[in-house]
Amino acid sequence: MRIKILGTGTSIPALNRLSSSYLVTVKDKNILVDIGPSVVRRLLEFDYNVIDIDVVILTHFHVDHSADLSTFLFACNYGIKPRTKPLLLLGGIGIHRFFHGMASIYPWIKPNFYELSIKTLSKNKYLFNDILFEAIKVRHNKESIAIKITYEKSVVFSGDTSFSRNLIKLAHNADLLITECSFPEREVKGHLNLKSLQRILDKAGPKKVILSHLYPDWEHFQGVLHEPCLIGEDGMEIEL
Repeated sequence: MRIKILGTGTSIPALNRLSSSYLVTVKDKNILVDIGPSVVRRLLEFDYNVIDIDVVILTHFHVDHSADLSTFLFACNYGIKPRTKPLLLLGGIGIHRFFHGMASIYPWIKPNFYELSIKTLSKNKYLFNDILFEAIKVRHNKESIAIKITYEKSVVFSGDTSFSRNLIKLAHNADLLITECSFPEREVKGHLNLKSLQRILDKAGPKKVILSHLYPDWEHFQGVLHEPCLIGEDGMEIEL
């Protein structure tokens, strides 16, 4: 399993941090977790195209996690080489309504030559080519989910959340947790800081932790992070 960090930022534009997004490669399948602004371009920077992606997962529908889905689907139809292989779109409660609402505005994103399957994941499991997807609700939006991807090893993506006992459960002994930690110290509803994140880590015990969804507060962080935590950077790659 290989994880490529496409972006570690937020809705605030930054030259060094794209909106949070991650590419997971398992066996011969490419899984895209969240697809905020400019993610399609970032895929090209790392030598991937939209037709290389097999699964797209949305942790929730905020713009910085979903804005480039319309660009992605449009390119599947009208790129240099139109997509023909199936695509799986996963998300929390409302994912069907979200897609159909977007398609009513942009009808050109409806599949032309490929099959699009849309599945709701909120507190259940889904097996795809021996890759297990698990989802659990977290505390942000009503549709917000954390995702666990397991194939021999396991990686958990928190999505956006405040302190969550569900996230503790999902991330228990995971090989890697990529978690939002929006602020080092500031307390903001619906998000984590180092103090609230540490409460999760103390109980969940993941082997490795990468902090993402980082607001500009982090540019002035003078503290020290302790194992197993690392500050995420765009372009970082992890092998499990």
